[in-house]
Amino acid sequence: MPVGTYEQYYNRLLKMKPNIYVGGEIVDRSDPRLAGGIYVMRQTFDCAHDDRYKEFCTATSHLTGETINRFTHVHQTREDLFNKQKMTKLLSHRVGGCIQRCMGSDAINALSVVTYEMDDALGTDYNKRFLKFLAYVQENDIVANCAQTDVKGDRMKRPSEQEDPDMYLRIVETRPDGIIVRGAKSCNSAAPYVDEIIVTPTRFMGPDDKDYAVSFAIPADWEGVKIAALPGVRHHREYIDAPIAHVGDMESLTIFDDVFIPNDRVFMNGNADPRQTPYAGFLALMFAHFHRHSYTGCKPATSEVIASQAALVAEYNGIEKQPHVKGKLAHIIGLAELVYAAGIASAVKAEKSPSGTFIPDEILTNAGRKLAGEEIYNENKILADLAGGLIATLPLEKEFYSEGVGELLHKYVKRNPKISSENIHRCFRMIEDQMISEFGGAMIVAGLHGGGSPQMEEVAMMSRYDLEELKGIAKYLAGIEKDIPIYDRKYVTPRKILEKFKKYDK
Repeated sequence: MPVGTYEQYYNRLLKMKPNIYVGGEIVDRSDPRLAGGIYVMRQTFDCAHDDRYKEFCTATSHLTGETINRFTHVHQTREDLFNKQKMTKLLSHRVGGCIQRCMGSDAINALSVVTYEMDDALGTDYNKRFLKFLAYVQENDIVANCAQTDVKGDRMKRPSEQEDPDMYLRIVETRPDGIIVRGAKSCNSAAPYVDEIIVTPTRFMGPDDKDYAVSFAIPADWEGVKIAALPGVRHHREYIDAPIAHVGDMESLTIFDDVFIPNDRVFMNGNADPRQTPYAGFLALMFAHFHRHSYTGCKPATSEVIASQAALVAEYNGIEKQPHVKGKLAHIIGLAELVYAAGIASAVKAEKSPSGTFIPDEILTNAGRKLAGEEIYNENKILADLAGGLIATLPLEKEFYSEGVGELLHKYVKRNPKISSENIHRCFRMIEDQMISEFGGAMIVAGLHGGGSPQMEEVAMMSRYDLEELKGIAKYLAGIEKDIPIYDRKYVTPRKILEKFKKYDK
């Protein structure tokens, strides 16, 4: 079953133990508040069997040679990176935004790189453990997420300096058969409806932070895992069903309350071997990097969704031919094309790591993600501007179908006489869901911060960019230097940070 079905995935969820805390109760995976996120995950299964999509949604496993779901694949070529980006974009169109399954894919790609290089440098056996886990993921078409962001406590202090040592997830004990971990991961998307949670560090760790250098994977209902969940839902509909109304998610604060992790699921342990500590930062950056490359697929899709909604509502408002409307749409479309182009270019300049995994260029990837994050509020501003205030004041859906006022509401919602009242209602209800619902508002914030805020992309870009070499152009033009350098920026990946680790070790 390398390419699974939605039914197989959902049946696995139903068998899991209740450990989701929501609305003052503990619930299982059949709770209706999970339905929006499960609907999104369904697209990743159904489209892998759809002739229109499966070229992008499936891949060939480098472990078995079998056809697998691309979300379980480790990128072996630049073409894999292109197809992952296109798959992400096309599936994101179907749900109007985040497809939610990229985290697990990006985590396994990061682990494929880091476990291999750790084993090569330190003589550990983590890559062997990882490949066994990967075979399980591919064989069963497992849905995973990544728990990376720690709650952090006092932001001015390192993990080992915190007044409460549990502010970053840590190893409290290493046993012969595994480890005990304690802590919590915040902003943990989709945890209530994934099969597996993959844990990675969130930052670079210093010598005193060895207990925090930890990575592992466990089932989402594992003993001691407590998922405090926040449902992301659209407004409930009874009369005008539409795909966007089914889309939602669940964010969580995922708590690891003295959780035992067996050795075969442990991929990093600085507590037992402090030599592994520097690799925590390497893994943190590698996951973020792969995830930001995924954003060069989903963020252009989000921009195109917003542009399509803006174009439609402009037509329905009768203003589609106005120059200012075309200019605003051109702005959003231009952003989508530039962010997508950054992802393509970073894949073209990808580097093959020693493990065989292809890693896209770091500066191009972060430049694309930074642009997308900085513009998400401006894109929504354009949509709100072209739609008008009705998206925030639209009467409830039920009123449009009530005996007393329904016929009048359909009369007075009319704008463009060529468009039916029902379609106008559907259009404004869609934009209400996109921007005004709880889930819609959360997704706008996620557009800024998901995968790292623009500030973090700046840090990643500028820590790799050689400004001294760049200054050579100015020195020549100013007459300070006689010769102009042949400047062609070197393409880099997070593997560059290993040089920092070597200096750190000395």
